[in-house]
Amino acid sequence: MSDRSARWTRATVYPDMWADPEDDPRSDGPAPDGELGSLQDCLANYRMTLLMKCEGLDAEQLARRSVPPSTMSLLGLLRHLAEVERDWRNWLGRGDPLPKLYGRRDADFDGAAPEQAVVEAAYRDLEREQAATDEALAAHPHLGERVGEDGIAIRELLVHRVEEYARHCGHADFLRERVDGRVGQ
Repeated sequence: MSDRSARWTRATVYPDMWADPEDDPRSDGPAPDGELGSLQDCLANYRMTLLMKCEGLDAEQLARRSVPPSTMSLLGLLRHLAEVERDWRNWLGRGDPLPKLYGRRDADFDGAAPEQAVVEAAYRDLEREQAATDEALAAHPHLGERVGEDGIAIRELLVHRVEEYARHCGHADFLRERVDGRVGQ
């Protein structure tokens, strides 16, 4: 008897993919022109990928720390990225930073309890924080503009956002596979 789930995918066209091309919500035509559009499109795709990796799971599965001894879970990743979105807005200004969304350090992962209310709050928090960061960045359309106390370029901030989601989508791949065996892109 093994505690490992059998590997599986819903894809039938390409067995190493999450979904068939016609079912992939990230396939909406050609990539946008320009650097800003490309960065935003890449970020949107990674955001959607993270949500796809979480789809169809219940609260217990989302909160499961499926790669011990790591404290990561898919629910923890949702909460962490909401926290990170909030923190990125701190890079834009020079005033007092926004308070941590979940309080103390690591509370995003530590507080990822297998409760439906926690799951629903995590999705709401992530959506709200993403929208607030998108709105704050829309006020700075020039990628070379330097902002905040550290004088970070908007381009660098956008690249960091893409990198953060890409890295955590890699984590989500392993976490999801350990939860129920589903694999793909």
